Amino acid sequence: MSFVSEFKTRASEKSRDLRHRSVIRTALRSYEVVRDKRKAAFQSWESARQAAAETKWEAINHLDEHLVALTSKLEARGTKVHWASNGVQAREIISQILRDKKARTIIKSKAMTSEEIHLNHALEKEGFTVVESDLGEFIVQLRHEPPYHIVFPSMHLTRGEIKDLFQKELGDAPSDSPEELTMVARRVMRQKYITADVGFTGGNFAIAETGMISITENEGNARLTAALPKTMITLMGIEKVLPRFSDLALFLPMLATAGAGQPMTCYNTMYSGPRQPGECDGPEEWHVILLDNRRTELLADAEQRDSLHCIRCGACLNVCPIFRNVGGHTYGTTYSGPVGAVITPHLRGLQDWKHLSNASSLCGACTEACPVKIDLHHHLLQNRRNASASEPAFFERLAYKIFAFVASRPVLWSFAKKFGRLTQPLQRLVTGGVIDPARQWTKTRDLPPIAPESFKEWWAKRKESQAE
Repeated sequence: MSFVSEFKTRASEKSRDLRHRSVIRTALRSYEVVRDKRKAAFQSWESARQAAAETKWEAINHLDEHLVALTSKLEARGTKVHWASNGVQAREIISQILRDKKARTIIKSKAMTSEEIHLNHALEKEGFTVVESDLGEFIVQLRHEPPYHIVFPSMHLTRGEIKDLFQKELGDAPSDSPEELTMVARRVMRQKYITADVGFTGGNFAIAETGMISITENEGNARLTAALPKTMITLMGIEKVLPRFSDLALFLPMLATAGAGQPMTCYNTMYSGPRQPGECDGPEEWHVILLDNRRTELLADAEQRDSLHCIRCGACLNVCPIFRNVGGHTYGTTYSGPVGAVITPHLRGLQDWKHLSNASSLCGACTEACPVKIDLHHHLLQNRRNASASEPAFFERLAYKIFAFVASRPVLWSFAKKFGRLTQPLQRLVTGGVIDPARQWTKTRDLPPIAPESFKEWWAKRKESQAE
């Protein structure tokens, strides 16, 4: 089954699943209220957005310089920096580090880049044990599912479902209380931290000025992942660079506000290297892997380059009517929602993934919600245009040419309107299933009647009556 067929099938199933839609809407019900309350704490949210957009523009348009500065400062403090041009190379680098350390168990904090390169599956295939330490990621890992949402991986599950999962997989679920379920996961996780050979993290921001990686989280699991194992591996996309340390004063509260309606995430940690002499904790060895994976191809596209500004806050998913109805897993890719529909065709192939850009109402809510002002809904239109221009479908092209020919000629357009009204009774053949036997279109949609007269015709009659 093709990607587009899978998407249509899953979207059809999920949009009809009223229970699923209710769970997601309940999870997101208070998001915009809480977010807007936190936005009010900024002196000017729009000015903050503009400042963030300009900072990311500077970072991305001088990415080569910032990456060199970041790398040199990390290496000066003993960090081993690796460059991976694609997912295959990144997986091989990570596997080689694990083999060199004779590691068997890896504890991971949340890292969407690892999902992007399908790291867990590859490592497990080689015989390594991989455990996700983020609570949401741990839950979906037990269910053998990918994350549902960039920020909230298990938001599609109820407390009862998580209780049943813990009882089945862990043999311990005293109730469906969130606090008690969290304590169950904590007891399991603490043992994993102690026995893990390697800790694995992602990175939210990389500071070129100081050579630091910033990791932001709400559970403290990333700190334990970095502090307890002797070896630490960090995988991050090259677009995560910020020029200056002071930029975090804007980006950390902005990420928390846009992503979860918080004034600040609970834990914000900066890492600059492995454990130094006299320091009491931290890894003895730290590897940082900078992942390209077709990001430089997107960088070369001046029109859509600003999609690399994304800070993975998930705000565009939270306000997207399509995401709320079809859900995160329907997209079939690591990055779902509007930003996923924009960047996935670049990262994984335009023709295979062009359907994601068509799965949008173009309401513009995503663009308004984006804290770094990415022009998301226009990029969706640009993806549609590029897909059509590179491999135009014959019947689509023919239909648009006929439409353009008729619409640009008033006489033909007037005739078409009159002809449409005459043939209007034939719509029963469509709604009755004669022309569309499977009712793929009309079973969930009404075919509206053509107006008896156009506005132009009505206006002409009105002028005539006034003249009389």
